[in-house]
Amino acid sequence: MCGIVGYIGKKEKKEILLDGLQELEYRGYDSAGIAVVEGKSLQDFKAVGKLSHLRDKTRDYHSEGFGAAIGHTRWATHGKPTELNAHPHRGAYSYVVHNGIIENYQALKKELAATGVTFLSQTDTETIVHLFELYHSQSGDPFDAFRHTIGRLEGAYATLLVSEADPDAIFFAKNGSPMLIGFDGEEVYFASSDTPIIGRATDVYYLEDGEYGYVKDGTVHLYDAEGGKSFSTQALTTDKAMAQKDGYRFFMEKEIYEQSRVMGETMMGRVLEESIQFEELDGGLFEGINAIKICACGTSYHSAMASAYLFERIAKIRCDIEIASEFRYKEPLLTPDTLFITISQSGETADTLEALKMAKRAGLRSLSICNIDNSSIVRESDAAILTRAGIEKGVASTKAFATQTMVLWMLSLWIAQERSNAPAEMIAREIDAMLRTPKALVVTDLLHERIHRLSKRYLHGHGFFFIGRDLFFPLALEGALKLKEISYLHAEGYPAGEMKHGPIALADSELFTVALMPRSLLYDKVKSNVQELSARDATILAISPEPFELADDFIQTQYADHPMVEFFEMMVVTQLLALEISVRLGNDVDMPRNLAKSVTVE
Repeated sequence: MCGIVGYIGKKEKKEILLDGLQELEYRGYDSAGIAVVEGKSLQDFKAVGKLSHLRDKTRDYHSEGFGAAIGHTRWATHGKPTELNAHPHRGAYSYVVHNGIIENYQALKKELAATGVTFLSQTDTETIVHLFELYHSQSGDPFDAFRHTIGRLEGAYATLLVSEADPDAIFFAKNGSPMLIGFDGEEVYFASSDTPIIGRATDVYYLEDGEYGYVKDGTVHLYDAEGGKSFSTQALTTDKAMAQKDGYRFFMEKEIYEQSRVMGETMMGRVLEESIQFEELDGGLFEGINAIKICACGTSYHSAMASAYLFERIAKIRCDIEIASEFRYKEPLLTPDTLFITISQSGETADTLEALKMAKRAGLRSLSICNIDNSSIVRESDAAILTRAGIEKGVASTKAFATQTMVLWMLSLWIAQERSNAPAEMIAREIDAMLRTPKALVVTDLLHERIHRLSKRYLHGHGFFFIGRDLFFPLALEGALKLKEISYLHAEGYPAGEMKHGPIALADSELFTVALMPRSLLYDKVKSNVQELSARDATILAISPEPFELADDFIQTQYADHPMVEFFEMMVVTQLLALEISVRLGNDVDMPRNLAKSVTVE
């Protein structure tokens, strides 16, 4: 999600930055920019869209001699993808680039505005450069000003700053977002991952959370909460493809592991101590609304199904779910008291986009849940909430599903707040569970190895049932979809209580049943349904915090007192199970046959 490149040295800097940013295109972006400081000369260039647009703008620019340079590819989270919102952001005499989200930027912005600062962008990042210049005006010491600036930031950030105040230095800090330092003699590089500096640097140091410092005269001065510290480098990999995957075998595997971090970014600035806040939404959007209709396809449809339980349970508002490809032809009844919500990872899903246009023609207000700003669905909607998942290269969606579901959960609580029908204790309980979700998404070595070993027993047979109740029925559908997408094995998701209404006829030893058995929601009911399948000799894989004596295989999850915490932990298990079965079958996990990442045709 976004990309940073930095360099300080004597080489031509424009090409180092542009080539480095090109190597980070896989992370996703909608604008890009660079800034170079040579002596007292500051230059910056920005462009919206592809990196080729930035190359066109810088065609006649060449840097000479020693200098510092920073570059950035931006994935919009605060503000539209425009040149004003693109990085680097400028103060009076300094530039900054930043990945992550500054959670307290609104308070900082208000504080800075009171001192006379004028903001040019809608971003959280711009607060960093203005805060730096405020502290510099007070102390006259650039590094002291940078240190005080970092001390004020809350949230996730990897940031580089250059300034006329010390033109021979680059200041850096890292907390929650990745950044590394590369070395080639006295030449020093910065990047969000290895790929931009492979072939340029020979050694690398991967910054830890809470570390910050500056580079000057070819020397890195590194600090943490304890003060100055020493560090050791390691040899830089030469494999760019593996570097993009951060050492994982597949992008899908990387994206499963990323979910814990990404979920934190989805919640930042939105899940507060006592309330949910969406700066994207105006309370008027819900004025006179008595029902919600959600339209989506595939994985997004499954997140919508899960959210229907939450909207009715938490927000006390009727919620109907529609498959977009069916909705368009059913002559639906659309009334003006209905809010029309569309969900799409890409924002270009053809069926969903056409359904949205139908709803708008009928006069309905619209809201989109999407991963990509300025996409067709976002532009067509009255309002939009971005999931902040970053680019998802694996065709089989993982972190997009997780972040969509989280946004919808937050939205259900936000509506309850707006309508004043949520007791304080309920809001506190939901927020507490949300804040525990990133931890539930952490993939441990023990869990992954357990699923890897189990997967060899599930390569044959005549199919899979994924079963669950309530919220876990949509998760069963999603688990089955993930498996069939990348393994090409037949799998179906069912409500556990529906087994005896027909599907149980298929039960025998060659039918694999993946049973989602949360302890916090209808455990005894689903246990009874699984017992019925076990009595017919079905092979049972139970996923639960509670050991199940009739299970052939058992994956133990953590005890949790909230169903959504269990939901997200079990989601990870089903994703890893699909991944490991697919790997054992020798399939291309990231590019499954017959599928495309963005479905732009009917």
